[in-house]
Amino acid sequence: MFKAVLFDMDGVIVDTEPLHHSAYHQMFNDVNIEVSDALYASYTGQSTYEICKQLVSHFSLPLSPHTLVDIKRDRFKYLFDNDKSLALIDGVLNLIKDYHANGMTLVLASSASMDNINRILKHFDLDQYFKAKISGADLKASKPHPEIFIKAAELSKYKPDQCFVIEDSTNGIIASKSANIFCVGFNSPHSNGQDYSKADVVIEHFNEIKYSKLSDLLSAAN
Repeated sequence: MFKAVLFDMDGVIVDTEPLHHSAYHQMFNDVNIEVSDALYASYTGQSTYEICKQLVSHFSLPLSPHTLVDIKRDRFKYLFDNDKSLALIDGVLNLIKDYHANGMTLVLASSASMDNINRILKHFDLDQYFKAKISGADLKASKPHPEIFIKAAELSKYKPDQCFVIEDSTNGIIASKSANIFCVGFNSPHSNGQDYSKADVVIEHFNEIKYSKLSDLLSAAN
């Protein structure tokens, strides 16, 4: 039986994608580059630094990745502070409370910066439910590298086969499976162009994985 759940954040807990989309595209305009929809979609799940490093290389920009990161994060912070439409993904708060009430260990494992993670958790009063949190921005490698989920499992104090990941991106799913951790692919309406084929199971709504259904979920996937 599962003992711990490792949550991605963007697209799973909160729909920040419209804010990130706006912040990135404002930054693209600031540095005079045109990023196609396909190229933008391929970055889903990666850290901001990793994305900016690839942009500098792809467009041969005479700027450092850190400069792009600073521009994007300034844009995002302004949008976060001023956009009143930001909301939790439908059903996720009930799921978090359900797992927590049933003694599961919750760890947040996101490619977002720790500042953004703390900003989201504080805004929605979610810190009380999570035992630990880890930012991919603080690691050597970004998703699809498995480092973030290997370390998240360690933070949970459970073995990888006692954990499962909830992810909405191709890169996150690959990272989870490369870490040998069961992966629930959340087919989020806010994450376009993602490949869920490598996930162990794919869900459309969080009701499908509430605590009472976890044993059946594991049995069905094996």
